[in-house]
Amino acid sequence: MMALGPVAESRRKPEGPRNTADQPAIGYSDKEAAVPLYEHVFLARQDLSQAQVDALAATATEIVEANKGKVVKTESWGLKGLAYKIQRNRKAHFVLLNIDAPAGVVAELERQTAINEDVIRFLTVRVDALEEGPSVQMRKQERERPRRRDREEG
Repeated sequence: MMALGPVAESRRKPEGPRNTADQPAIGYSDKEAAVPLYEHVFLARQDLSQAQVDALAATATEIVEANKGKVVKTESWGLKGLAYKIQRNRKAHFVLLNIDAPAGVVAELERQTAINEDVIRFLTVRVDALEEGPSVQMRKQERERPRRRDREEG
């Protein structure tokens, strides 16, 4: 058999299959092949009551759980001022959901969130690990509360 030149060898196809069903995708470990984790934050209109905002969060949780996903944590960050008006709103209720679900579940959640007229913005981000304990926003609120009490007393 004749030896192939350097150019011909570089064009040769790799031997064997690149990926099989029982192996994770190339470049991913078994740990990464697990169900992805997401943080989903949505902003609800300022004229909603806290009970209505909690109902929106419960609806989002039902969507995820109906599609075999899991909501690990739900945080309501309260009514906060916005940097600029969004759909004639100067403030919005912020809600965070930590989600453990496949991508199709998140796509359905985003589809239904976009349809809801009470939600003015949302953002879903895939994360490597979900944050344990309260989020940075909740810790920030806890730090600010004692200061307000001190001002009122003093």
